[in-house]
Amino acid sequence: MQKYYVYILYSLSLNKYYTGYTSDIDTRLQKHNAGATRSTKSGRPWVLLYQECFESKTEAIIREKEIKRKKSRKYIEQLANKS
Repeated sequence: MQKYYVYILYSLSLNKYYTGYTSDIDTRLQKHNAGATRSTKSGRPWVLLYQECFESKTEAIIREKEIKRKKSRKYIEQLANKS
């Protein structure tokens, strides 16, 4: 069964976070760092800061939206510090 992940990346150059979901974190991180993703191209290099695993794509999407909806840097940093 395929797993899905919600992940948070950090860009030191921009001092910003990026939240997304994927079924393959390693490949996704490589794409972000290769500049293949328009929204993260300017922040390279990105570092994987946090991840959560889910059984379904739907669960991962719901969690990603929940994190993004908070629009809180403090919340993201608390998640990262717990891991």
